Amino acid sequence: MATDALPQSRRPSFLTLINSHVASSWVGTRFKLAERNTTFTTELRAGTTTFLSMAYILAVNASILADSGGTCTLADCINPRESCKFPPVDRGYADCLERTRRDLIVATVTSSLIGCLIMGVFANLPLALAPGMGSNAYFAYTVVGYHGSGNVPYRGALAAIFIEGLIFLFISAIGLRAKLVKLVPKPVRVSSAAGIGLFLAFIGLQSKQGIGLIGYSSSTLVTLGACPRNSRASLAPVVTAANGSVSLISGGTVSDSILCLDHRMQSPTFWLGIVGFVIISYCLVKNIKGAMIYGIIVVTVVSWLRHTTVTTFPDTEAGNSAYQYFKKVADVHVIKSTSGALSFEGIGKGYFWEALATFLYVDMLDTTGTLYSMARFAGFTDANGDFEGQYFAFMSDAAAIVVGSLLGTSPVTVFIESSTGIREGGRTGLTALTVAGYFFLAFFFTPLLASIPACAIGPPLILVGVMMMKAVVEIEWSDMSEAIPAFVTMILMPFTYSIAYGLIGGIGTYIVLHLWDWGEKLVGKFGIGKRSVMESGRYLLNVSIANGNGNVSRENDQGLQVV
Repeated sequence: MATDALPQSRRPSFLTLINSHVASSWVGTRFKLAERNTTFTTELRAGTTTFLSMAYILAVNASILADSGGTCTLADCINPRESCKFPPVDRGYADCLERTRRDLIVATVTSSLIGCLIMGVFANLPLALAPGMGSNAYFAYTVVGYHGSGNVPYRGALAAIFIEGLIFLFISAIGLRAKLVKLVPKPVRVSSAAGIGLFLAFIGLQSKQGIGLIGYSSSTLVTLGACPRNSRASLAPVVTAANGSVSLISGGTVSDSILCLDHRMQSPTFWLGIVGFVIISYCLVKNIKGAMIYGIIVVTVVSWLRHTTVTTFPDTEAGNSAYQYFKKVADVHVIKSTSGALSFEGIGKGYFWEALATFLYVDMLDTTGTLYSMARFAGFTDANGDFEGQYFAFMSDAAAIVVGSLLGTSPVTVFIESSTGIREGGRTGLTALTVAGYFFLAFFFTPLLASIPACAIGPPLILVGVMMMKAVVEIEWSDMSEAIPAFVTMILMPFTYSIAYGLIGGIGTYIVLHLWDWGEKLVGKFGIGKRSVMESGRYLLNVSIANGNGNVSRENDQGLQVV
């Protein structure tokens, strides 16, 4: 019996057979499984882990971009007037926003899918791509503005991203990308990641795309909020005429419900969001894969229960309509408004080019920095910091940016969550292709993805901010010429609600603080200082000879003296 059992126990398992077969096949050779000391099933597991870590982007990105208003205009309002886009939002405009959000979910899925395919097939790296956090907030709240209240319309912003993507593609193709990034001052380059993290956390703490902990205060600007929906009020800039009538200031807009009248810290959705925050935080502490998605799922499922205080389907006409769409569960949604929506009409305006330059800068820093850090983490880099497949890696995200702009979404970038898959053993493009496969499956569940509430989106935003703050350890805080520009960059991004203003402030501060040093170096380079010293020396030597004392001149801490 023992002799019969021995061969049985030595039989390879089913997974071992699969791994062995794939490793010896064309797939194993093409993706270098044996060379990179990995297996087919390891790559599948790594891809699954990466997708679970970044799946939150499908709902979060669409919700943030929908706040820009997308292609919705006054014509979509039932009662067309400028104020119909702002709270209380006109029902017709609100319906258009919901259709736009569904379009943007599909746009997010498609652009992510294409980016991962290119990265996996051509670069053969275990890196996943999707529209970047930070860039989407800049797009929605700074460039286009809430419901189109910014300086660049949605269609024009897409055109800026399209041109930026082409430029990005060109500089990647000719090898200038890494060199250009190094021109940005290091403190600004390092602190911008932390600044974007603070910006995202600030968004996640508000009520529109978050848990609602922060509210408006007329005396301190911000204060503690978290009051129920029926205890919140909107604000509007108004003017009182001589006859006592009150009207909206020209160009003014009505805010969202940001002012807590009473019952602070008593919002049911806030406490549900806190539950999601605790779940995600605990999973991160315990290094549990898919932490973000677990928190989102728990909060979302609870919010789907109707006739509760936390439901995302209230007993209103809009709530009933959203619930009817949700009940479809599976539905292949076709993009109707955001695809091909870019317009070049505003190309001659300064705001257009400001947005383009900022998108280009942020993409160059974010994507290039993430690529290098992920390559180092996976052990791919050589002594010079280069890694195999970097050319096509640079080309893949640049190409995905162009595709994303044509579909209606913000710039696509390499996700830092790719590190979770690398930690699981992912070493080849099969990891990226696995992520692409999951994005493909997401095409069929748009109704579910469109029904994720803000209180489920807030916790991931806050905790992504936590992860991005680790960049501050690279700042030389003991050197004030480095620390001050870094701090200005970080603090201006959330407080001005603009990544661009943070970058401008940081770079400007760095230039001002280093002008004197640069001037001294320039003077020394052209020998101006040396000539002055020589002329002074000759003058003092002549004086000593004229005095007949025979002494010589020397230089000490106070300058040239006769001794």
